[in-house]
Amino acid sequence: MLMKNSCFVLLTLLAFVGGSANAKEFVVSYDGFYDRLKVVEKGNFEFARVNFYIVDIATLEPCKVKKGEIVTENSSSPLTYTNQAQLLLPYDKQLDKDKAVVVIEPENPNHDCQLKFQIEADHFSAKNLNKADIYQLHSEFNELLSDLSGFFVSKLMGFLLPEQKGVKITFSRPVTFDDPQVQCAQSNCTFEVNDAWQDAPQMFNSPNATVDIVQVTPWISK
Repeated sequence: MLMKNSCFVLLTLLAFVGGSANAKEFVVSYDGFYDRLKVVEKGNFEFARVNFYIVDIATLEPCKVKKGEIVTENSSSPLTYTNQAQLLLPYDKQLDKDKAVVVIEPENPNHDCQLKFQIEADHFSAKNLNKADIYQLHSEFNELLSDLSGFFVSKLMGFLLPEQKGVKITFSRPVTFDDPQVQCAQSNCTFEVNDAWQDAPQMFNSPNATVDIVQVTPWISK
């Protein structure tokens, strides 16, 4: 099991080799972003996405972005990002053809920053807390992870892929659910998904019905 998780970490780190820097700014090729956005676009997923972040190498906390731009030989446009250092990059074939680069200047020039990509869910809210939607999301995560790993790993060396047991949801405050397949520690809950959840409409009931969802990611077995 350790090998599986080690290989998953390796795949993640290799996603943007050379994308870290200890300088006032660093530059990374757009094509690495484009390749991953293309996988998501072809998959036509309802929820699953690949998102991109700038994080501190040591702490993995967000590296706040002072400014950024997308640059080609003949043009430059502002880079869109959030206060949590998520990079909101366009899916643009022309930028890929033009060999664009992404130039980022962190707020703190002394930070050791690196790029991280994260498989997570968009447009997944409390109204989706039913078995059918969570099953669908779990399946989308599985498919996306396989697609991103490529044919060689997913088809010929599938044993290297991490075991995905379900979905992990982070809420805005501590929650509880009365279901043996849902385990919560404060605001983080894991949902252990099985095939019986497919097309099952029942909602997960919680006394914290109005709680907001902060993040949804695959639950990878340790």
